[in-house]
Amino acid sequence: MTAFWTEPDFDEHEMVQFVHHRESGLTAIIAVHSSHLGPGAGGTRFWHYPDPKDGLRDALRLSRGMSYKNAMAGLPMGGGKAVILADKAKTKTPAMLAAFGDAVEALGGRYVTAEDVGISEADMVAVSKHTAHVSGLPVSGEDAAGGDPGPFTAMGIYHGIRAAVRHKLGKDSVTGVHVAVQGTGSVGGGVAKLLAKDGAKLTLADMHEERAASLARELGADCVGADAIMTVACDVFSPNALGAILDDDGIARLDCAIVAGGANNQLARPEHGQALFERDILFAPDYVINAGGIISVATEYLARRDGTPGDINEVRKRIALIPERLEQIWQESDAGKTSPDVVADRMAQKMIGRS
Repeated sequence: MTAFWTEPDFDEHEMVQFVHHRESGLTAIIAVHSSHLGPGAGGTRFWHYPDPKDGLRDALRLSRGMSYKNAMAGLPMGGGKAVILADKAKTKTPAMLAAFGDAVEALGGRYVTAEDVGISEADMVAVSKHTAHVSGLPVSGEDAAGGDPGPFTAMGIYHGIRAAVRHKLGKDSVTGVHVAVQGTGSVGGGVAKLLAKDGAKLTLADMHEERAASLARELGADCVGADAIMTVACDVFSPNALGAILDDDGIARLDCAIVAGGANNQLARPEHGQALFERDILFAPDYVINAGGIISVATEYLARRDGTPGDINEVRKRIALIPERLEQIWQESDAGKTSPDVVADRMAQKMIGRS
């Protein structure tokens, strides 16, 4: 692996920590992009990277995205992210999770972790036995903030899609609006269910074909193969799987008016935001629309740290502000003839003292 500071995605990150624990087999990268607003907060991704350099790239890009996401959500948290480099079988053991918890604890609160792709609520419980700097833990009581962030992420994306449809299509409802949903896991599946309840027309796809097919049957939606979802003629394409799908080829395949979904780092490179803009496709910057989950886990963590009750109503209030922030971005984009991702980045950079 080359020196991280020579990577194109290195952006004056404050810390990039390589972790290896021989006894458990843990290999991980923890990155903190900015602590200007508070401790670096962001989930842990458990994934097999055939080339470890791709894991470093994810850690760098995702931690920077968390700096922007937390700032735009109005949270007193900086940006951080961790990736655990899984083997081909994606072997995950209690010893590995314990070693990861010890690694987080050794950072003394500079990084706060939570769930991400490949990591469950139960995994976070295991990690929490070794560090207090963890969130996304089970909570009791309907009014308590915290727990699985997936439903809160889905709720924010749902509100964001409604805002995009209003801004681009001039419709106050998603009834009859055709949304192609890529990824039907916790987040994408949640988005699909909320949209279906509102009468949207849905086409679903997932690399786990039966999962998508089962949800399609439940919701009365259409289902296509994972390799076909980006070519579906629709009003909204909603990517809710892994990132970097909006590259030259991916953008050329789109047949939609709006891209709005929860996947992190959807733009393969910065210039691809402009490519969407030139095609007159409205883009919802991912770290703005998908902030519901971090709003929930940050509220939970801060309440636990400060010894106060975490109020789910505060989480809902913050999530309800996501459409307002998106509308502000789109209006500035329209006025300045600048792509929404550039507008959002400028806003976020100013908030973290890097303008």
